[in-house]
Amino acid sequence: MLALVGLVDISVAQNSSTPQTITDDTVFYGQSPPVYPTPMGKGTGNWAEAYEKAAAMVAQMTMDEKSNLTFGISSTTNGCSGNIPPIHRLGFPGLCLQDAGQGVRATDYVSGFPSGIHVGASWNKDLAHQRAIAIGGEFRTKGVNVALGPVVGPLGRVAAGGRNWEGFSNDPYLCGALAFETVRGIQSTGVITSTKHFLGNEQETNRNPITQTNGPKIQSFSSNIDDKTMHELYLWPFQDAVHAGTGNIMCSYQRLNNSYGCGNSKSLNGLLKTELGFEGWVVSDWFAQHAGVANALAGMDMAMPDAEGFWGPNLTLAISNGTVPESRLTDMATRIIAGWYKMGQDKDYPEPGVGMPIDLFAPHKVVDARNPASRQTIFNGAVEGHVLVKNTNKALPLKSPRLLSLYGYDAKNPDQNNPAPGFSSWVLGYETGDYLQALGGFIGTPQTLPLPQVAINGTIISGGGSGAVTPTYISSPFDALQARAIEDGSALFWDFNNVNSTAYVEGTSDACLVFINAWASEGIDRPGLHDDFSDALVLNIADQCSNTIVVIHNAGVRLVDQFIDHPNVTAVIFAHLPGQDSGRALVSLLYGDSGFSGKLPYSVPRNESDYGALLGPILPTPGYELFPQHNYTEGVYIDYRAFDAQNISPRYEFGFGLTYTTFNYTNLSVKKLDWVNTAEYPTGPIQMGGHTDLWDVLVRVTAEVRNSGDVYGSEVAQLYVGIPGAPMKQLRGFSKTEIQPGETAKVSFDLTRRDLSEWDVVAQQWRLQRGSYNIFVGASSRILPLEDQLTI
Repeated sequence: MLALVGLVDISVAQNSSTPQTITDDTVFYGQSPPVYPTPMGKGTGNWAEAYEKAAAMVAQMTMDEKSNLTFGISSTTNGCSGNIPPIHRLGFPGLCLQDAGQGVRATDYVSGFPSGIHVGASWNKDLAHQRAIAIGGEFRTKGVNVALGPVVGPLGRVAAGGRNWEGFSNDPYLCGALAFETVRGIQSTGVITSTKHFLGNEQETNRNPITQTNGPKIQSFSSNIDDKTMHELYLWPFQDAVHAGTGNIMCSYQRLNNSYGCGNSKSLNGLLKTELGFEGWVVSDWFAQHAGVANALAGMDMAMPDAEGFWGPNLTLAISNGTVPESRLTDMATRIIAGWYKMGQDKDYPEPGVGMPIDLFAPHKVVDARNPASRQTIFNGAVEGHVLVKNTNKALPLKSPRLLSLYGYDAKNPDQNNPAPGFSSWVLGYETGDYLQALGGFIGTPQTLPLPQVAINGTIISGGGSGAVTPTYISSPFDALQARAIEDGSALFWDFNNVNSTAYVEGTSDACLVFINAWASEGIDRPGLHDDFSDALVLNIADQCSNTIVVIHNAGVRLVDQFIDHPNVTAVIFAHLPGQDSGRALVSLLYGDSGFSGKLPYSVPRNESDYGALLGPILPTPGYELFPQHNYTEGVYIDYRAFDAQNISPRYEFGFGLTYTTFNYTNLSVKKLDWVNTAEYPTGPIQMGGHTDLWDVLVRVTAEVRNSGDVYGSEVAQLYVGIPGAPMKQLRGFSKTEIQPGETAKVSFDLTRRDLSEWDVVAQQWRLQRGSYNIFVGASSRILPLEDQLTI
């Protein structure tokens, strides 16, 4: 409730007639409720042994040794993004922290895995888990102790958000379910996951303070989120990650209810360490620390990439003079060491940073992290994240084409995939663009270069920034199509130079493939959701070719209404960000060797205006030029929740995707389990993830799905629940099932207490309401042929 009060206060202030610019942040004090002291890590559940060992080691440390665990240092021996120094006398070797959620970045002999949005589009929990195991194996081999991922924040509130592609979906249930599998998978290899960015980090614009050439500093934007929205939307996937056992949480750049994310006692001490029972440690995003004593007391445990002048000697001084209790430092150290023990890094773990050379241009030991056993997982992941949204007259799969004509800047590889020193295009995944376009967002200076809509210099397999990938090869669509043409004896024509409306089409082409993209990167938000340049290319080819197939590698939502109804546009594929096997996967799908099974992890509206105020980044408003304010007045109504509530028909709804076959849904069954506790509020003890009985299964829903077509295929059956007083339907289950033609599969969904609850802002608990709940099952958020009611 207090957070809601703060939000209302800000709204009133913004609507007032006072023209004066606020220059002092004391006006915002108290809008994020103070929660002190930081809860001590308790070692509950399966963390007990790790805490026992950690407490024994930390008891032997000096104050300086404990302090040295809490901030990063520059290394002269490895190229890790962050380093914690060793304590040799106690057998602690130090820690290497390294980017990111799509695989090990900025080094050699590693793989480029499909990005988060691609995993989201697969709707495949098992595949997400296998991907995570493979990613974890590469981090471990390289001597990385902490993998800086997965991303569940930003969730995707802002449609043009620059980092939405790193996360799985803008739906908290889908995002959380895949984050759970990712955390479990990576940590099964002994690598600690750093789930990020906690909390409300929903845009790149103004994420960091900006130092103006002339004028005062502009502070980071504030996400002003009410208590109910916080729990039901933005905290939800973090709760799943904590429940999965994530050893680390990364706090975010921006302010939350006007308190910086890494110094916010309500979010760190209150939500994370008390309500969710988090036993791990909190690390700052790089250079996200803005205070010393305040951050320590608010619950941050480690500063990266260094002490930034706040910790180190200044923290030990604060302890010596009684400003910070030594027990807080002991808790920081214990949490860090407990995570190290919990993942088994004290036994046969590679030396920190052993495979992360500080200088790739100097002779160095080759540490090849790639595992041949992961190749099929990487390929399958690339395949399953493609979403087919249009396929007129069965244009796909291709049927022994004699001639294919290829167009578009996204078909071929970039001209460079080569390391470069320092802050470079290769390091940041900008091989197809100019990293200087995003530089201001990294270093906190005003944006001066025009923002790109597309990556014009080649195909994209990930977005840009710290989440980019640096694989040892890239299979482009052009590469793979050439290989297939050689194998089949078919012909190819292509024009990648005339990427506007001047390209021509050979008259005997069986099909014309047009490759475009939608680029996004950390440090900047996207300037739009479609571009006229690419749309003109599609329309020009479609005007000349009766079988035009459009492939879009999109790092986020991409609108298609400029060309989707053209009668010669016969197929459209959202190819997302497939990683290194991009071309091979696409060709397998185009020719029917693999079947499309992906579904959209977001909605595709018809117009930008359908998003209203949530289309692009929120900019500073009069009076708040130095303290930008983002009021989340829409509550939980983003994406399909908002479109449902406003009766807006998207072009392609959340959860939509075509296959090469058809499926029928029948025999819905909704059954409350016997002897389950349906009390209004949970009463179980708090362990990692919150009250243990939040995860109790109360209801089991089953349905039958029949493959009514003539080819094998996989279907993602989806369960939506209408909770009383909430959005008319919210995703609460999904199951991806392989079904042979003519056969029927039974799908099952378990509904937990949390799945059926709303957040009660008065009781500060998840509340299981009395009443009727609508249950829907089907193929997407708007194709729901099965419906029933559940009464509690």
